[in-house]
Amino acid sequence: MNAYPRHPTTATRPARDAPRSEPAPFGPGSMLWDLAGDVRLLLSLPAAFALQVAHPAVGAGVDEHSVFRTDPWGRAHRSLESLQLWIYGGERAIEEGRRLRTVHRNISGIDDHGRPYHALDPAHYAWVHATAYPVFLSSARYLSRPLDDREERVLYDELLRLGDILGIRRRDMPATPEEYWPYFERMVREELENTSVLRELLDPRRPIPPPAGSGALLGRFWPLIHPPLLRLHVFATTGLLPPVARDRLELTWTARDERRMRRLGAVVRTVVPLLPERLRFLPVAYAARRAARA
Repeated sequence: MNAYPRHPTTATRPARDAPRSEPAPFGPGSMLWDLAGDVRLLLSLPAAFALQVAHPAVGAGVDEHSVFRTDPWGRAHRSLESLQLWIYGGERAIEEGRRLRTVHRNISGIDDHGRPYHALDPAHYAWVHATAYPVFLSSARYLSRPLDDREERVLYDELLRLGDILGIRRRDMPATPEEYWPYFERMVREELENTSVLRELLDPRRPIPPPAGSGALLGRFWPLIHPPLLRLHVFATTGLLPPVARDRLELTWTARDERRMRRLGAVVRTVVPLLPERLRFLPVAYAARRAARA
């Protein structure tokens, strides 16, 4: 059974790949304008990444071409900055979408099953983008507030618009939420597996150096800080995965874990809204929001 509610099936199917002008950048009033810059994104992004690398082709590409082992903090910073530009960059969002496709053009190889892959293969590229939807919904349920049916539909429509910016063809994505969930369940059931990269990312003993330039004090205490931070990272990542994906990937999640996740969510829901805007939103988002008001 689907872990998420299905929408009514009376929605009109939008045209697929109809001729379009240049994608319109996002701005105030869109859901992503509020969601994608919220600091709670830092807790939810790893779950989307876990779904991505659980696909053998994506996992192989990250394994062979990413610097997530040698420069984890730099890679995370660059990825987050790129994501922020998609939503808050205005016309720079379009340029960033083109740059990403150029960067991924040379990423190819052979996965662990001996099958060739390419980062811009339409099915693989679309899957990476498609992982955002269930993780946004899961994050909202635990860390802020559940979205209602209308908001879920608006969010999905905006993610399709974001796909336009990233160069993802509409025909490679499910057109509606009604089409999304059978697609997602099929991908989980038929494609995903507990890849070596996923196991590494969810290893609570994985060695990670302190952030570059963090100073001698943090370096001194890093051996004490690192283990609980990494355990929290693994716990939140696992907890924000859709249950059907956890089951498929054979990730342990108990009733006690669920209670702990709900308590963590209650703390986050209470604390984050009390923060000043400059702390509640990531730097690029905060600057864009201030500029939009001005």
